[in-house]
Amino acid sequence: MKHRALPTALAAAVALAGCTVGCTVGQEQTPRAGGAAAKKEITFLVFETPNLTPQVWDAAIKRVTDKYPDISVKKLVAPSEDRVSYAKQLLASGQFPDVMIAVSPAGFAESGAMAAFTPDELKDFQFPGNGAVHGKVYQLPTNTQTIPVVYYNRDLFAKAGIGAPPRTYAELLDACAKLKAENITPFVIGGGKDPFASTLAWTATIATDVYAKTPDWMARRRAGSVKFTDPDFVKATTKFADLAAKGYIDKKDVSRDYAATEQAFLDGKGAMYPMGNWFAAAGDDPKRKPSWEIGAFTWPSDDASVVVPAFTGGGLSVSASAKHLAEAKKFALAYTLDTANLDNSVHNDGLYPAIKGYTPPADTGAVFKLGYDLYRQGVQADRVTQAFGWEAGDDGMPPGVVDKWRAAAQDLVTGSRTVDQVLASLDDDWAKAS
Repeated sequence: MKHRALPTALAAAVALAGCTVGCTVGQEQTPRAGGAAAKKEITFLVFETPNLTPQVWDAAIKRVTDKYPDISVKKLVAPSEDRVSYAKQLLASGQFPDVMIAVSPAGFAESGAMAAFTPDELKDFQFPGNGAVHGKVYQLPTNTQTIPVVYYNRDLFAKAGIGAPPRTYAELLDACAKLKAENITPFVIGGGKDPFASTLAWTATIATDVYAKTPDWMARRRAGSVKFTDPDFVKATTKFADLAAKGYIDKKDVSRDYAATEQAFLDGKGAMYPMGNWFAAAGDDPKRKPSWEIGAFTWPSDDASVVVPAFTGGGLSVSASAKHLAEAKKFALAYTLDTANLDNSVHNDGLYPAIKGYTPPADTGAVFKLGYDLYRQGVQADRVTQAFGWEAGDDGMPPGVVDKWRAAAQDLVTGSRTVDQVLASLDDDWAKAS
């Protein structure tokens, strides 16, 4: 594809996200007095959420450029949650960012677009091989996230006569029935321009019904020895689809974006909110914290055994063609390992940094501690699985299949396709992508 300027609408969306594509932190492109060398500029693709505001990103970047004054950073802002598609557009137009955060390396790594990190560069990470693509790591395995935690409204549970969080899947369905009988929407979900927000309950049922039984299911799928149409995956998917069929998930909610979905739960428009542990940043925010108390539990399995789906990764990646490759890597590692940035990732995004020797700050909020305690219980019970749809590298799906899976989640909620149709289609999508 020929190099071309960004489409006007896309450029405008980036501008509206918080700054234009030329927004720069620590920029100084002319030589300093006395003949000092000009700063080496790198571009950095970020994304914004209600928790990760422009000010949060600017402060995090500045901490690194203050330490390395030879580097300046031009911040790019993805116009939607779909950072991968945006990064692909930038790559195709010759504007691939030098550094990017939370962009899956699938496809980019295989094509040579991303630079691999060396074992020495990964020495400070707890899980240095996580997300590897053909044995090489292209995205810093920075944070562990539990996906999902089920956050719930204690007041609405009490109104429906639910005395404790459900421990089995049968108890979960019973709780849903009691909530619906009180005209309370059991589950808050989203979608719209952020289709991942439709998938969290499906990730949960796959964890309890597929991954807990077959931890290497994804490796087997890559080898062709299992399929989406196999009984365990059918069971997990049927559970998810039935939640919508029974009215426990409101079909119209698939049009609501992530920010509105989060706010809907905080506004008490539903009783349960299956979401990644990053929700804790909003739940603990004194400006947004609701008047009612937030509780949390892990998605229940049939036999009440603990299953905690989690993913470690989501960090920074570096372009293999960065003009200043050494500085881009230096920035990515310094940004990631900066203690203040790690603390802020806990406070602003509810993350669990997977850095050796790191301990979350003592002033974390109550909602963060709920999720973190559930994760630790999973670790102690040795019942932490992968989080389907969030894996990266050799542990994840082929490029493009995640998008198909997210769209399929919305089809299951709306009832526009059956379980059998969706799963047969995913097998077809996998074959084409492979």
